[in-house]
Amino acid sequence: MPSEIILLGAPIPKANWERESRGKPMSVRILLVDDNASLRERLRLLLEGHPDWEICGEAADGIEAIEKFRQLRPSLLLVDVSMPGMNGLDASLEILKLCPKMPILLYTSYLTPQLIEIAHKAGIRGTVSKDSSHLLVVGLETLLRGEEFSSPAD
Repeated sequence: MPSEIILLGAPIPKANWERESRGKPMSVRILLVDDNASLRERLRLLLEGHPDWEICGEAADGIEAIEKFRQLRPSLLLVDVSMPGMNGLDASLEILKLCPKMPILLYTSYLTPQLIEIAHKAGIRGTVSKDSSHLLVVGLETLLRGEEFSSPAD
């Protein structure tokens, strides 16, 4: 199996969430996308407590998320929906055009059954309400296993 793929004319390393041929998991590189800097800091502290996870970057809006995705090649994205400029749903859809199997967890204060349906139809495999933030780590772990995850809608 090749160790890289070609995407838009440029080689891209295999996703970090895929296992090496030796069966040993690689470090999970997470891109945090939220316009609230203090929330990003709290998320960083929570997620970096996981022994195999690292925060490889942060973005404050959808446009920056796409740029950071291209630069940093994260293995997973945690994305807020409501942000200025390009929202997180639109940014996630653009990222999925670049890398259709990218695990993305939408993290929003406004989780509705309609948003869950739109996200899943678009290829976004995870949704968590900010009111259910105790499920955040479980949701990310579920996505990394290749499964879908949604916390209850508000």
